[in-house]
Amino acid sequence: MAVLGISTESVKDRWQALIEKVRYPDTQRKIVLVIVCVALLLDNMLYMVIVPIIPNYLRTINTWDTIETVYQLNTTFNWSLVNGSGPTATTVEYQNEDVSIGILFASKAIVQLLTNPFSGTIIDRIGYDIPMLIGLIVMFFATAVFAFGESYALLFIARSLQGVGSAFADTSGLAMIADNFQEESARSKALGIALAFISFGCLVAPPFGGILYQFAGKQVPFLILATISLCDGLMLMFVIKPYSEKRGQMPRGTPIYKLMIDPYIATAAGALAVANVSLAFIEPTIGIWMRDTMGSPSWQQGVIWLPAFIPHVLGVILTVKLASNYPHYQWLYAAIGLFIIGIFTMVVPFSKSFGVLIIPLCGICFGIALIDTALLPTLGFLVDVRHVSVYGSVYAIADISYCFAYAFGPIVAGEIVRGIGFMWLNIIIGLISILFCPVLLMLRKVYDMKPQMYEDTVLLTDEPPKGVYRTVKAQQRAELGDGLCQPPGNVIRMNGSINEPVTSDSEEEADSSPSPRKKVHVRRVRNDAYGTLYNE
Repeated sequence: MAVLGISTESVKDRWQALIEKVRYPDTQRKIVLVIVCVALLLDNMLYMVIVPIIPNYLRTINTWDTIETVYQLNTTFNWSLVNGSGPTATTVEYQNEDVSIGILFASKAIVQLLTNPFSGTIIDRIGYDIPMLIGLIVMFFATAVFAFGESYALLFIARSLQGVGSAFADTSGLAMIADNFQEESARSKALGIALAFISFGCLVAPPFGGILYQFAGKQVPFLILATISLCDGLMLMFVIKPYSEKRGQMPRGTPIYKLMIDPYIATAAGALAVANVSLAFIEPTIGIWMRDTMGSPSWQQGVIWLPAFIPHVLGVILTVKLASNYPHYQWLYAAIGLFIIGIFTMVVPFSKSFGVLIIPLCGICFGIALIDTALLPTLGFLVDVRHVSVYGSVYAIADISYCFAYAFGPIVAGEIVRGIGFMWLNIIIGLISILFCPVLLMLRKVYDMKPQMYEDTVLLTDEPPKGVYRTVKAQQRAELGDGLCQPPGNVIRMNGSINEPVTSDSEEEADSSPSPRKKVHVRRVRNDAYGTLYNE
């Protein structure tokens, strides 16, 4: 049967060819990267797009109680309280506006901080695809509530829902990249691309939201973001189904509390948190400081961070190239980035004009790019060599590091500025960043580590598969009888470990598989806390 001159069989063949191409591993890795980058872009645009919209909108719907004060202009053109006749003017004070908006902005990070331990554990148990879809669905509903919500309570619910969606989408997205890009150079490049999308989303969202809100209304920017979320979810459902039928046989990841007490992971997570404190505390306070010290108009306060996107991208590209050629110095790139952040943070309060202020802010973003691009792949590598190669919990820890700063920044920064001033806030943050640099020396030997083997490890002729996707595929090949042998009743897990203990302590056993050409060597080993192997 032909429709518009095209046969049904031809359409089916082309569709099947497309499906096969999508299922091809190299193609799927690229599509996974696109899906994750779009999700991260969406999340960070939604995080920042409310900045120029919500404060103004809450005033227009009369959310706050107001106190009106009438002033009279006297003959010397000074303002004084009314005590006679003459021209007057009224000023309006919005009660509790600053505190309420600060809580609204911080609620996303607080909820995300509380949700991450659970989302990381769920991701480790059921894989990355379903939590990613859950996160996109929750963000879709959060964005829809932002679009149609007409009260502070509804907007607070939407902001909190976004925190839940981000905890699932961001964590599973980073874990999905780490799982699909096992080679360190490819992983660094893929995570660098994702970080560039995060930066772009944060920087482009305020002008995007402000312009659309001004000329098209509050609903339009949020509906556009909701549509992007819906399309990304549909693409995920179409593409990601590599191991859904084998979900029960996936490797069991290391519990998140064990990862948190790993000294190397704790050091990397601490550096990520310290690096983002500068942004989290400066962003909500710099606008008022610019207005008070240099008389900056609103448009300058809105675009002051926009030029920083360029050095951030340059920092990502530089770190990816350096990590590809000199991977053993990832800790050094992060330490240099942290030192740069500390220096430029202390320079910020001494900038006396808009043009000069751009320079230290660009330096801060450049340093953050160095740290994020160096340490996010390092977290994945640490899981590979010291734990089980399942990445949900470790990137939940990274997300906790980010959220810790942003959960308290909007609330605490203003109080600190009122107490000791904007200059001392920046000096303290800069000193903390510089003093943390020597701590990163602990990571200098990370890339000399070898993958640790667990007790009752099955040593195959090839290196055991790493990552959820590759492990499940290895199980499928084993079940199809491709010559890969495994002890009866056992399922190969990550790093070659098996679900049930072997019954023999012998140094070597003959293979009972139908294929006489391959053997399984079983060796009893134990490991200390630092991944060192000992034969028993």
